[in-house]
Amino acid sequence: MPLEKIVLAAPRGFCAGVAFAIEVVELALKIHGAPIYVRHAIVHNEWVVSDFESRGVVFVEDVNEIPEGSVVVFSAHGVSPQVRADSASRDLHIIDATCPLVTKVHNEAKRFAAKDFLMIYIGHRGHVEAEGTMGEAPDRMILVETPSEAESLDLPAHDRLALVTQTTLSIDEVQEIVQVLERRFPHLEKPKKEDICYATTNRQGAVKELADVCDFVIVVGSDTSSNSNRLREVSESYGAKAVLLMRPDQMKREWVDQYQTIGITSGASTPETLVNDVIKQLQEWQVGTTMEILTTVEENVEFRPPRDLIQLAMSKG
Repeated sequence: MPLEKIVLAAPRGFCAGVAFAIEVVELALKIHGAPIYVRHAIVHNEWVVSDFESRGVVFVEDVNEIPEGSVVVFSAHGVSPQVRADSASRDLHIIDATCPLVTKVHNEAKRFAAKDFLMIYIGHRGHVEAEGTMGEAPDRMILVETPSEAESLDLPAHDRLALVTQTTLSIDEVQEIVQVLERRFPHLEKPKKEDICYATTNRQGAVKELADVCDFVIVVGSDTSSNSNRLREVSESYGAKAVLLMRPDQMKREWVDQYQTIGITSGASTPETLVNDVIKQLQEWQVGTTMEILTTVEENVEFRPPRDLIQLAMSKG
């Protein structure tokens, strides 16, 4: 049966933390002009990064590459205390675009470290958010990535043990890991509030329902985006074949002949314009395809940039 219906997940796309980080860079550009520097990709989406690069934003992985006295924006993923110290040593003007929910996890790590806790950090090795958070207490934090790693974990001697989690992980997988850890370490202390962010939770909940009513799910997002990759994995674990892509030229014409119902969602760092491009391509290939929106929860979270940043930008006209 050819494609008859496109089902669009809601919520999808930009979360409050991504919108906040992008607005901070926009304000920094307005206040200081180009070039300004951003430590790491402001969000994990190449389209967003390329757009900023075309306007004079320079992305670097190491703040030591930035000319002394320049403006640096810390990305939504957060940075370690060492990166902050390196930036200060180069007299960089720091503007912080760290997602407030990532900052919350950093603060948890600092509180646990101050109370002499050993910490288990559930996260992805090499992910910039994990590196930043673990940098708060590198000698007191051990990374676990899978349930099997949790099962074989051999901890050093400790009196207190706490749990900290990356914000963009698969909820189901984290629950599996936590179950193992709680069984093996009954004295494990968890944060008072869930570390996985509301947007990750909501988007994964939406894609589970999408997978239930669709034959095939397209996740619009970047390969480098942790939360986008998790959406694809969650979709497949709930029974719908899924792909992760960012542009129509990555799509296959035969999909409209193979699948009767195609679901579409997008990662938390994906602009809506990219989702529209994918929808447009499907509708061009299969004229007359209907579209409906599957809404699972309404989101109303918003993070505002610092007032002084907004006022400075306004003063620039």
